[in-house]
Amino acid sequence: MLYDVRLDLHYAYDATVHGGRHLIRVAPITIPGVQRVVATELSFEPRPQRESSFADFFGNSVTTLTYLTPHDHLDIRLTARVQVEDVLPPADLSPTREGLRQEIARYWSIEPDSPQHFIGASPRVQLVPAITEYAARVTAQMPSVMASALALCMAIHRDFVYDPKATDVETKPAEAFALRKGVCQDFAHVMIAGLRGIGIPAGYVSGFLRTNPPPGRPRLEGADAMHAWIRAWCGQHVGWVEFDPTNAMIAGPDHICIGHGRDYADISPIVGVLKTHGSHEATQSVDVLRVE
Repeated sequence: MLYDVRLDLHYAYDATVHGGRHLIRVAPITIPGVQRVVATELSFEPRPQRESSFADFFGNSVTTLTYLTPHDHLDIRLTARVQVEDVLPPADLSPTREGLRQEIARYWSIEPDSPQHFIGASPRVQLVPAITEYAARVTAQMPSVMASALALCMAIHRDFVYDPKATDVETKPAEAFALRKGVCQDFAHVMIAGLRGIGIPAGYVSGFLRTNPPPGRPRLEGADAMHAWIRAWCGQHVGWVEFDPTNAMIAGPDHICIGHGRDYADISPIVGVLKTHGSHEATQSVDVLRVE
C-alpha cells in the first residue's frame, strides 16, 4: 500500500509569544518489513530561528524548533509518502502468561524494544486495580498472551463509547475507564494499563489511519485526526503485535506509524516551553489517501 499523508496543526495563542522551544514528533518512520518512508517534508510558519532533528531513545523522529522573535501562532504542516506492507498477522505462537513471565525474567536487555521498559507504570499510565481486574476477567479463559491481548482489545471496543467530548488530552486512564468513554488515546491507555496489570508488556503507538476505506469496508474511527493504538509483547517467538481497540482489530495496512513509546508522553506530537501568558487553541486536520 502506498499512501500520501498530509497533516496540518494550527496553534493560536491568546497572547504574543516572545520565545519558545518545541520538540515535534509527527513524521512517520521507516520500520523494516513494515513500512518505508519514501519522502517526507515538514514546514513551519513562522519559520524558527533554529531547527534540528534527531532520533530519540525509541527511534522516533524528533524535530527541535527554537523561536527568538515574537509570534502569535504556530502552523505545522507535514507531507509524506509512505509505503506500508500488507502482511498477515503473525501466527499465535505466544506462550501462556506464566510462560511469558518466565521469558521476561530471562530477558536482560535494555535495548529500546526490550519488554522491560513496558511492564510497569509510566508517566501517563498508572496500574489501576479496577482496570487490572477488568483485564483479568476478560482474559481469564484465554490460552495465550496474543489471545489475551486480542480479547482485551475486543472488550474495550465493545464496552466503551467513542466520544471526543468526554475526555481531553490530560485525562488519566482511571478516569476514562470510569466513564467508559473517550477517544483513541484513552482506549490505548486503558488497554496498556490492563495488559501491564496482568503481566503483559504493552506500549503506545502514534500514527495515522487511511481516510477513505476500500469499497465495502466500514470507515475507521479516528481517521480524520492523528490516531493511537497499542502494541503488546507476545513473547520471544512472536515479538511485538499491534492492536487497535478503537476499531476492534489487529493493526494492519491501514495503519501508518509515526512512532511509539511507553505512553502518550513519549510520542506526543508537540511538547515544549513558551515565554508568554494565557492559553492557546489547537486544531488539526489529517488526510491519508492511497496512491493508486
